[in-house]
Amino acid sequence: MRRSRKRGAALVLTLGVMTLVALAAASYLSIATQTIRDAGHNLRDIQTTHLCEAGLQAVQRTLWRPFRQSQKFTDMVNACQGADVGNEKVVTTGEVPGVGRFSAAVIGFSQPNTYLAVVKIRSIGFIDRNSNGVLDNGESFRQVDTVARFELSRSQVFDYTYFINNYGWWDGFGANDAIINGDMRANGNFDFTNGSPTVNGTVIACANDKLDPKVNGIINTPPVKWSDSTYSSAWNNVNTSSRERWRPPYDASKYGNVGTSTFTNWRDMVFESNAQWVNGYTSGNTFIPPSSFGAVQADSRGMSSWDRQSSNGTVTTNLLDTKPTTEVVMPDLSDISQYQQLSANFGADPGNYQKKFYADGTANPNYGSPAFVDVWNTAQNKYVRLSDSSGQISGSAVLVGTSTHPIKLYGPVTVSQDVVIKGYVAGQGTLYAGRNVQIVGSVRYSSPPSWLGSDPQANDYANEKKDMLGLAARGSVIMGDPTTFSYPYPLYYMMPPFTHGRYDDNGNYIPAFDATKTDSTGRKLYQSVVSDTIIHGMAEGVNQIDAILYTNFVGGGNVGTGGQGINFNGTIVSKDESIVTWSLPIRMNYDTRIRERGPDNPPLIDLQMPRQPTLMRSTWQDKGFYDFGSGQGTGGQQ
Repeated sequence: MRRSRKRGAALVLTLGVMTLVALAAASYLSIATQTIRDAGHNLRDIQTTHLCEAGLQAVQRTLWRPFRQSQKFTDMVNACQGADVGNEKVVTTGEVPGVGRFSAAVIGFSQPNTYLAVVKIRSIGFIDRNSNGVLDNGESFRQVDTVARFELSRSQVFDYTYFINNYGWWDGFGANDAIINGDMRANGNFDFTNGSPTVNGTVIACANDKLDPKVNGIINTPPVKWSDSTYSSAWNNVNTSSRERWRPPYDASKYGNVGTSTFTNWRDMVFESNAQWVNGYTSGNTFIPPSSFGAVQADSRGMSSWDRQSSNGTVTTNLLDTKPTTEVVMPDLSDISQYQQLSANFGADPGNYQKKFYADGTANPNYGSPAFVDVWNTAQNKYVRLSDSSGQISGSAVLVGTSTHPIKLYGPVTVSQDVVIKGYVAGQGTLYAGRNVQIVGSVRYSSPPSWLGSDPQANDYANEKKDMLGLAARGSVIMGDPTTFSYPYPLYYMMPPFTHGRYDDNGNYIPAFDATKTDSTGRKLYQSVVSDTIIHGMAEGVNQIDAILYTNFVGGGNVGTGGQGINFNGTIVSKDESIVTWSLPIRMNYDTRIRERGPDNPPLIDLQMPRQPTLMRSTWQDKGFYDFGSGQGTGGQQ
């Protein structure tokens, strides 16, 4: 009997243990099943988010590529006009293999102004369980709406005193032969050979597989650069040439400590040799992302500060950021009708194109006027207007200004053929040439800017009213007397193999520019349609150019032929550069009035220069995830 009781107790104990194990197993299976369900839910949540993003990107890319290439809204308007829910446009479907599918389309379109188009896009990403290519009942999906802003914005190319779309190069200059006070950039390699100029600013190169041949985007060697003390000493020396046009040296007492709102306003307007990395910070209501401050060298290998104070001096570098540089899109000027319309709009709609009051509160005396260019007529002893009421000139314009009777300019004036110019200029505006700009003598401002004052804001108030000239050519900007051009100087540098071909965004090859070719006018591309007799009769040495130069092709020619070197106060932007300097030194000084004053702030003077296409999302709204795989759903998020 005792043994029987023990056996019964063992059976009871065993049954209890088995019951506990069963309960534990059931609980484990329930938890595991829920965990698996949650994991599956989270996976589908992530997958559908990425599928929606793929759809949004696909539609944006469809609109972006022709917009970027043409730099006009025509194709976008034709594709998107009238889009609405139920009348979707640019419908795009696709698959991410092994994940799912997406369907996206434009559901809204507006064009608030000439430079902006707002596109609303809806994208649905779904898990296509039965692989039939459509969203069926019971399949998990997510819906996302986004608003994208396609804009022709002020171009970054005008942030540099020297911007070359193809290859940047400086050959044969010593540290005292060329002094560049400003930043320099190329959408390819940047080479300093047979000596080193002094560059008191940033130098940038970038990899570019669209150039022929492709390039890795390398700066071959850091140029000479002054220290902060050397730069400040020269800027404060009354005997220094054109010092009033230099960027002032950074002084925290004037321009604010790093990271402050005052610093944000002035950081790009001053020179600082000892570059540093500035962490992100908030200025006012704007977050300023991390970036460098001061003169850096940057290429496909990253960004570094550097020190090299003489040609034979030791080069030291300090890596600030490993991120490689990228291409800056150069605006296109191939369609002159776009700028003829700009000239007309300038006078017809002054509220959107003209500044009614200056920053100091005084009135713009030309506000409401059409764009115009006036020159002094000695026979009539008065100024005559060459442009019509819409700011345009049919044919070519020969413009000569003197110190007593300068060329008077206001707004964007479009000339259908060549602009031939020399002498003094008064006013603020841009001359657009349907063919070439021929600079046949020095071009000087009657009332130039100066940055020597101790109060930065007072400097801005004064310089906002000073003269400023833009010269933009659908063809080339040619400097000097083209009737004297020969081989090798400068014609060798205006043709292959020195100039280079490239591919556009669609893979179409664009041959290298050759200035010795003849166009439809019967003239070579470096020549003017104005007769050689007139050009040669008015040409003189080019020793100073006060202007913002932009050209679709080559910026080049002979400068300094009359001795005395050349002072270049402004910017040159071109695809190829072929300037030959016949006397030294050459000095280049960036005109900061063309640069934006911090995030979302316009430049001090807007010359209505060519713009670049940009794309930015303003909203991304998650309208909800519906997971029929688990019976769960989540609401939308902004």
